[in-house]
Amino acid sequence: MKNILIISYYFPPMSEIGGIRLYGLAKYLQEFGWTPIVLTTKLPGKLDSSFKIIQVPSIDVVALLKKCFKLNPDKSLNAQFNLHPEKNKSSIVDLFSFIPNEIITYPDNYIGWSNFAIAAGSEIIQSENIDAILSSSLPITTHLIAKDLSEKYHIPWIADFRDLWTQNHYYHHSQIRKFFETHLEVKTIKRVSAITTVSEPLAQKLSELHKNKMIYSIPNGFDPEQINQNTYHSYKFSISYTGYLYEGKRDPEPLFRLIKKLFDEKSIEPELIQLSFYGRNENWLKNDVKKYNLDGIVHIHNPISREESIKRQRESQILLLLTWNDPSERGVYTGKLFDYLAARRPILSLGYTDGGVVKELLDQTKAGVHCATEEELRDYLLQAYHEYKELGAVQYHGIEEEIMKYSHVEMARKFAEVLEMVVREK
Repeated sequence: MKNILIISYYFPPMSEIGGIRLYGLAKYLQEFGWTPIVLTTKLPGKLDSSFKIIQVPSIDVVALLKKCFKLNPDKSLNAQFNLHPEKNKSSIVDLFSFIPNEIITYPDNYIGWSNFAIAAGSEIIQSENIDAILSSSLPITTHLIAKDLSEKYHIPWIADFRDLWTQNHYYHHSQIRKFFETHLEVKTIKRVSAITTVSEPLAQKLSELHKNKMIYSIPNGFDPEQINQNTYHSYKFSISYTGYLYEGKRDPEPLFRLIKKLFDEKSIEPELIQLSFYGRNENWLKNDVKKYNLDGIVHIHNPISREESIKRQRESQILLLLTWNDPSERGVYTGKLFDYLAARRPILSLGYTDGGVVKELLDQTKAGVHCATEEELRDYLLQAYHEYKELGAVQYHGIEEEIMKYSHVEMARKFAEVLEMVVREK
């Protein structure tokens, strides 16, 4: 067995988003000859005892700076100086925003974890026979830590980009900062043995910045132990969405509009259909429901636990997946997609016009469909509704062999192949 040091700020049970990929990796790498040691931040709750987890503290650098100036660390600078950006358009307001957001938290808010993690990582490397290091972002700080440890101890290093760094389409800092941060990214990744990311489009994007680097696409996945074995479904024609929505981006309005038309045409009986959203109770969402007179049909719930979310997914006739209709999204899988695969219920994807990697996955696995137009959505809903009426449930047509290519076991196998390669070429 070889030993790998996995550096990740997010790790279950602390995070259900950033941690799932890393948790699945740590859990199943052991089947492929690698023993994981996880370096992470302080975690709440009971930890998994099947592998070693080292927790180190982190400092909030912005809060620390405020304390140095006798300010309240829990309040923003604008609030403490009674400045309101929407009212006070001044250079001092811009300065109070620029200092913490553009300078102190460079390259991210977790830089205060770096020194603790480097010290702990050094102790681990000196006490354990570490054969490789893997860092996963976000946050970017994990890669800076890994670079320092890799250089100091001459250990092969893989940088895993769950999300991109300066190429991220959600990058929100100034162009000045982006200029310097792009330089930092290139300088940091120059030392890396290999890069991994979650899709081919993102791998292609990374190759444009990090030329001559070995870059591998390894999608996220689901834990095969969480595969739905039950056959119970809700008695209604239920469509469920679990997670947050974003107005104008992950937006269900096209679905509302079509359902209203189907009601008016008497193609679907209102008393048989139910749409459920488990996430933030957004005013814009409630307004859309009223706009299409869908009160009583659409049920908006507050956030629920991951366990409850999985239960609701398994009971639903159809699972709704919403993506942002933007070309930058074509290489993005959402974590929700893999939970849906484990739920073994038909997936209805709406959003980006050509569907990107989500459509490719659904076409490959037959676990659901991506509808790019109202006509496609109409055809699918009517077909699913007729199945529900005739058979009591919308039929699931997922191909097991293809779906299992997106399990955590397969993900770990692919990572193990890359690890073996970088160790051989050390």
